[in-house]
Amino acid sequence: MTDVLSRIVADKRARLGRGEYAASARDAAIPKPDGARFVASLREPGTRIIAEIKHRSPSAGEILPGAAGKVETMALAYRRGHAAALSVVVEEDHFGGRPEWLPRARRIAGLPALWKDFVVSVRQVELAASLGADAILLIARILTDAELAALSGAARELGMAVVAEAHDAAEIARAAAATPDVLGVNARDLSSFATRLETLEALAPGLPPAGPVRLAESGIHGPADIARLRRAGYEAFLVGEALLRSEDPEGALRELRA
Repeated sequence: MTDVLSRIVADKRARLGRGEYAASARDAAIPKPDGARFVASLREPGTRIIAEIKHRSPSAGEILPGAAGKVETMALAYRRGHAAALSVVVEEDHFGGRPEWLPRARRIAGLPALWKDFVVSVRQVELAASLGADAILLIARILTDAELAALSGAARELGMAVVAEAHDAAEIARAAAATPDVLGVNARDLSSFATRLETLEALAPGLPPAGPVRLAESGIHGPADIARLRRAGYEAFLVGEALLRSEDPEGALRELRA
């Protein structure tokens, strides 16, 4: 792992070591996870976009100033812009997120929601489910094959869909072996945190031709990017920074879907 990624995972394990991420008691106001709905939404006709809520990142710095107070605003914009689903970055130390943002966003948008974190423990999976996440991100780079299988199984038992993320051909093969519902390829180079759409195009032929939804992640800024990645074989697209930095995220999302 890169130094940045190693620090993120180390900080995550430190929080786990302090006893954090205990699952919340079931709140009747929070819908139970519905992984089938998440996957079905990504398979509907048209341009299927997972729209992201994120405060900051190690590479870009602050992306959405005052994000804690804008969760509902962004979620509503994404609903009105007809996103297929939400992605909520809940990692605290390096991305400035909070676990409670996901139920807040899901409640306002009414859209299926992806729990985006650096998941290394079943305890995090249980917390995500207790807060109503419909899907959970599992990053192949930070997990062994056994961990991928165990965390995938735990997520499915709790009703969530599994989004396995890969960054290279070897990781695609490992992620596919875990039979995820969605297989995401991230254009971000984890050594430099730069994004290159060419990476997504080059890796697309290695994706399973059938089975998981093929998801392109990162580096998508306009309709031309989506058209380019669709030609490469991707079926759904995760977009964050282009929407978060827009003065009109609803309009920007509609433009991407055109």
